[in-house]
Amino acid sequence: MDLTIYDQTSSGISQDQHDLVERVLQFAAQKLKLADATEMSVTLMNNPAIKKINAQYRGVDRATDVLSFAAEESGAESPIIMDPELAAELPTNLGDLFISVDKVAEQAKFLGHSPERELGFLLVHGFLHLNGYDHEQPADEKKMFALQREILDEYGLKR
Repeated sequence: MDLTIYDQTSSGISQDQHDLVERVLQFAAQKLKLADATEMSVTLMNNPAIKKINAQYRGVDRATDVLSFAAEESGAESPIIMDPELAAELPTNLGDLFISVDKVAEQAKFLGHSPERELGFLLVHGFLHLNGYDHEQPADEKKMFALQREILDEYGLKR
């Protein structure tokens, strides 16, 4: 998977945090058997920046932990008609994740686990949303949360 990581934090993320983002999402992509030509981005930021995005796009004027913006709605038909072989070579853009490193630290402390586990959780949670999973209905929630736990446990970020 082609992953682009943006650091928009005020103090900069550590190399360990950058590497964790890369490794967790690559692991999750392999678990979902995504094509190598799959693309997505992750932007790490502080609470004031994510608060602005949350207010602008969701109408909620407060900081949040993770926002997922899928590039395409699942099941949407492509408006471009092309040769199937050519289409298979084009990358699939999943979309963009935005994560507040302030919320990562706050929630890790509150929940009594490591910031690495919390960051991994938010990455996988947002990643699954980009891949069409949701938790609106109880059956969907059960499916998504089971897969989320499976990915985190297998990766080594158990609760």
